[in-house]
Amino acid sequence: MRTVDETTDQTAPSLAQRLVYGRNPTWTFVRVIIWIVLLVAGSQFVLRPVRVQGISMLPTYQDGRVNLVFRWAYKFRDPARYDVVAIRLAGEHVMFLKRIIALPGETVAFHDGKAFVNGQHLDEPYLKLPSNWERAPVRLGPDEYFVVGDNRSMPKEDHTFGKATRDRIVGKALL
Repeated sequence: MRTVDETTDQTAPSLAQRLVYGRNPTWTFVRVIIWIVLLVAGSQFVLRPVRVQGISMLPTYQDGRVNLVFRWAYKFRDPARYDVVAIRLAGEHVMFLKRIIALPGETVAFHDGKAFVNGQHLDEPYLKLPSNWERAPVRLGPDEYFVVGDNRSMPKEDHTFGKATRDRIVGKALL
């Protein structure tokens, strides 16, 4: 005859309880706190959300769209031509998304709306709208990049572009 030991009669948690609380609610709470800390740290130090305000990056990035910037993209390599980067201009929270078209030590100019780097026409397949920009050649320093938006149909006076030092580049925009 079988006897049931009444001291070990514990009801096992149901599947729903195990999915929500886990087998041990204390450890589940600790795991949730760890995940929250990792997500907050990740959003501040690895992936940074940036809201596009304005039309300077049309048609690549739409006004009002939120994009993520990978802050560690340039920890082990330098920014490259055609990279879309976040540039910090004033303070911690004011950033622009711009495209790098010229690298340190190069000369950049605009003639009849076309970009020229070291005297050679720059192939820019992402440009969709016509432009008539004119700008005399500018030589970049050893730590400077030339950044500009993709919407060159707007007057260049209304467009923020030009030299950006390496320390102003926050990270690379993810599409």
